[in-house]
Amino acid sequence: MAGSLNKVILIGNLGADPEIRRLNSGDQVANLRIATSESWRDRNTNERKERTEWHSIVIFNENLIKVVEQYLKKGSKIYIEGQLQTRKWQDQNGNDRYTTEVVLQKYRGELQMLDGRSMSGGEQMQGATQSSGGYGSGDFTASSTNQRDVFGQNNNQSRESFSHKLDDDVPF
Repeated sequence: MAGSLNKVILIGNLGADPEIRRLNSGDQVANLRIATSESWRDRNTNERKERTEWHSIVIFNENLIKVVEQYLKKGSKIYIEGQLQTRKWQDQNGNDRYTTEVVLQKYRGELQMLDGRSMSGGEQMQGATQSSGGYGSGDFTASSTNQRDVFGQNNNQSRESFSHKLDDDVPF
């Protein structure tokens, strides 16, 4: 195989308020616990069943940490994109211990808030996104339903006209 990919995408809810602390180097780190659940009906009993998985998230990206600190709390629904990493340490008895975490490095990873959170001044934040596509650029945007595009048209109108143009260009 010429290459490999280590990418994790999760959508879930925070099980506790984020923990933000400083490392010895002075850099900040944020730790989150995200719950993802799946549900199904048991074929034999027709009973609804559910299984929840808990994921440890570690964020080293300063811009993402600011968003986490300001807007996330227990119960927040988020989309997270990072890499799996396994750490090894020794416990008090000298036994080797391992933990696997989803890590958002300093210049990588993505975090999107999926539920609306109030901002200062009563403004509502919906679908807030923070991304650091490998270069640490990290745009922080909050979209709203009244957002206008570059031409001053409503986004829905733009989509309709764009869709119409695409229909004319389809070769089949």
